[in-house]
Amino acid sequence: MSLTGYKREDGRWGFRNHVLIMPLHQMLSAAARDVEESATGAVAVSHDWSQVIEKDHERIIHSLAGNATNPNLYATIFLSLGTPIEDEVINRAKSYGKTKLVNLTLSNAKSIDNLTAQAKSEAIQLVEQAKAQLRVAAPISAISLGLECGGSDAYSGITANPALGVASDKLVGQGATSILGETMEILGAEHLLAKRAVTAEVGQQIIDVVARYERSINYEGIDIRGAQPSRGNIEGGLSTLEEKSLGAAKKAGNAPFTGVLEYAIAPSKAGLYFMDTPGHDIEQLSGFGAAGVNITVFTTGRGTPTGSAVMPTIKVATNTQMATAIPDIIDLNSGTI
Repeated sequence: MSLTGYKREDGRWGFRNHVLIMPLHQMLSAAARDVEESATGAVAVSHDWSQVIEKDHERIIHSLAGNATNPNLYATIFLSLGTPIEDEVINRAKSYGKTKLVNLTLSNAKSIDNLTAQAKSEAIQLVEQAKAQLRVAAPISAISLGLECGGSDAYSGITANPALGVASDKLVGQGATSILGETMEILGAEHLLAKRAVTAEVGQQIIDVVARYERSINYEGIDIRGAQPSRGNIEGGLSTLEEKSLGAAKKAGNAPFTGVLEYAIAPSKAGLYFMDTPGHDIEQLSGFGAAGVNITVFTTGRGTPTGSAVMPTIKVATNTQMATAIPDIIDLNSGTI
């Protein structure tokens, strides 16, 4: 297999060379989108973080900084108000990698119009620089693969997920990294994954992460085992939580689990990992992006448009009907298996 990418100064590889526009306050999200529209090749993200001190403060700071330095990015332009909390994100990003970082503040620009104009000028210059960078031959070990599913149906565990598992096994066997997430999605199948851990300690970590998740849900008075599968899953032919979990676990193939990662934390070496993530697709992809994942394969039986601004997201349909229904979203059809 021939593979090309962009070698970064910190040793990581990217398969895209985007210029990211990241607002550090939700009130600047519209400005970020305006910049994206004016600078072809730039991509904007938005979020609802308003810089209040929350229990997840550290996780938010890390996630924003991690996504801002994903290896698929040539540069990131921060749009900020100029506050100390925003400086935390910027300083953290500086410590994470060698991505070019530009910080434009509203306090210096004096108006959102001025800030937007400055960002457009910077983005256009950075996009031109990115275009001048050439792809070079990359090893298979350059791949950090995210394993994702959403809108699962009865075919998920029969076609797309097992196929993705085979691909993951082959890549891991050649030195690549794969990360399985969605803690909720393996509930009832965690003992099977734990048996594949490289050590008893890693196996226990898998069990403990799932138990911790279920305790937190029970604390909120939610019966997760009664709430899953979702209505869409049931309409797609899934009947029980265990059936859904067994199918979701197929994405990880048969390779041994090297370790367990907290949300958005990058692995320290190659191998197959489990990451403790929410089941929500956007939150999971954000965690993958912050952890340095440079490509995600996303299987779906019911269809979903969810993607990522920082990494290519390959959509695989579990059935031919879905593949033909939304061809602009689906990249591969596993319904022929």
